[in-house]
Amino acid sequence: MIVLKSAQNQILAALQSVSGIVERRHTMPILANVLIRKTGSQVQLTTSDLEIQIRTNADLGGDEGSFGITIGAAKLIDILRTMPADQTVSLENTAGKLLLKGGKSRFTLQSLPAEDFPLVQESAAFGPEFSVPQATLKSLLNQVVFAMAVHDIRYYLNGILFVAEGSKLSLVATDGHRLAFASASLDVEVPRQEVILPRKTVLELKRLLSDKEGDIQMQFANNQAKFVFEGMEFVSKLVEGKFPDYNRVIPKNHGNHVTLGRDALLKTLQRTAIMTSEKFKGVRLTLEPGLLRVASNNAEQEEAVDELDIDYSGQHIDIGFNVTYLIDVLSNMTTDMVKISLADGNSSALITNPDNEHFKYVVMPMRI
Repeated sequence: MIVLKSAQNQILAALQSVSGIVERRHTMPILANVLIRKTGSQVQLTTSDLEIQIRTNADLGGDEGSFGITIGAAKLIDILRTMPADQTVSLENTAGKLLLKGGKSRFTLQSLPAEDFPLVQESAAFGPEFSVPQATLKSLLNQVVFAMAVHDIRYYLNGILFVAEGSKLSLVATDGHRLAFASASLDVEVPRQEVILPRKTVLELKRLLSDKEGDIQMQFANNQAKFVFEGMEFVSKLVEGKFPDYNRVIPKNHGNHVTLGRDALLKTLQRTAIMTSEKFKGVRLTLEPGLLRVASNNAEQEEAVDELDIDYSGQHIDIGFNVTYLIDVLSNMTTDMVKISLADGNSSALITNPDNEHFKYVVMPMRI
């Protein structure tokens, strides 16, 4: 039976859309495989790591019929990548072996039975479905993803908080030193739902979402999230635990404000960061009427000082920050201007977009 027969670029695109979660080495060898199911003329591709499951349907030619098999995802993709994009590629099942053909190339591949593939058990109690444009969710993720913790012992920080309430979807990420918040409007009213998506799920969603027109449907259960978009179904376990109260972290009454060019500030920080040490990424910001001074030094007694003329008439403030946290947020913002609000040299700073009240970034100061 010819399981599929189509152009290399079509087969490769379908495989790559589901294979991002596949680990090359796994305690269960079958989880390194992609499950291929043929029903009539449609091919369904499924991958899983026991916590995330991604499934897509594609019309990839071949014989009509019912058939199921699993095959090593990474090896299949590696082979396809070496073939021309317009070359017709076929996958045939003959005498229990899989034969991949393309041009004059032939590959005989090992397989494992489809019935042995461990599918994720979907929750029976998903909440109401709601949707946002793909581009909107991708933009929200881009605005907060860099503030996620990595391998933090507080496991609930290794992900992003999704809060859907009324006609608003909010995303929050924090690693304990900085916090990013972004929100967008929904077309429908939904009851309050609050879930934490794990880091791997967030990064995979960000990879798969496109800027094209089209919505992504979302549903949350107590222990799972489900996303459907562009013919793909994405199911993920959730992180258990209580996310910090982000509303208490975001400052409300800072009295000193400065609005300045994002690109100019970013370049100043990038230059000054060169003179910070690898372990100690501290820079000192000095705000005084009409001037912002950025300074850094290192153990070799080298130092950098850079100044920006600004429209500012507030208090004189000296404050230190991890420069990486400032560069991260400015690199992920797309606006021309950025607004910084401060209380004094010992309180957190609030960085916002002057044209968009739906984005907030809080960064804690550091002693220098």
